[in-house]
Amino acid sequence: MTNSVLFAIDGPTATITLNDPAKHNRLDPAGLKLLREAVEKADADPNVRVTVITGAGEKTFCSGYDLGSIPAGERKDEGGDNTFEVVMDRIEAMRMPTLCALNGGVYGGATDLALACDFRLGVKGMRFFMPAARFGLHYYPSGLRRYTQKVSPSFAKRAFLLSEDFHDTELLAVGYLDWLVDRAEFKDKVAEKAARLAGLAPLSMSGMKRAIEQFAQAAPDMSSIRQTQRACATSDDLKEGLAALGERRTPAFKGR
Repeated sequence: MTNSVLFAIDGPTATITLNDPAKHNRLDPAGLKLLREAVEKADADPNVRVTVITGAGEKTFCSGYDLGSIPAGERKDEGGDNTFEVVMDRIEAMRMPTLCALNGGVYGGATDLALACDFRLGVKGMRFFMPAARFGLHYYPSGLRRYTQKVSPSFAKRAFLLSEDFHDTELLAVGYLDWLVDRAEFKDKVAEKAARLAGLAPLSMSGMKRAIEQFAQAAPDMSSIRQTQRACATSDDLKEGLAALGERRTPAFKGR
């Protein structure tokens, strides 16, 4: 059986590769656990000065979370170490800089995985969409914060409320991507950016990274957001949205 998440260290650079291209590098609960373990390994190694997160293949970086795991997964793992939200937050909290090397399209929860990293380098031809509202899912608070904080409230509303698709140049223009390169340049550009990050002073880098994140934090009404999230997680609309997705039909939402 192929390991769905690969981990390697080369000098000061750790590389985490989502390795299930046949399923568009989709993350299921087992894959999330492996991803968290790889993140912990990278963060615990004092010699690692930059972590690159990328995907296998040339079509998709990651298609997000396995939707079939959502209803059971939220009830079973709520508060655990391997929920999607917890793992994304753990990536954001990593000690040293992180670079998301988007080798292809990015969809669903993977769009937040990229935002949990400090930098995003994309390949020309990639696409993006966040389908939460298409099947009635209320996204978790820290993901909404990252969209709003790291890109803009306007982008967050277009992605979540309109569920718009975005193409490569649009992602660069709105600030979701830091760089966009041709496929032929992709690996060299990833290596170049990783080497630059690894070559700077680690103590000041980690301190300034933490300070920048703290200055950017907002103070929303988390209790209210969590209440709405829980209501959506058990709603008829979510059940209908997921059923319609599996049956390839338009959902009939009723607001309950």
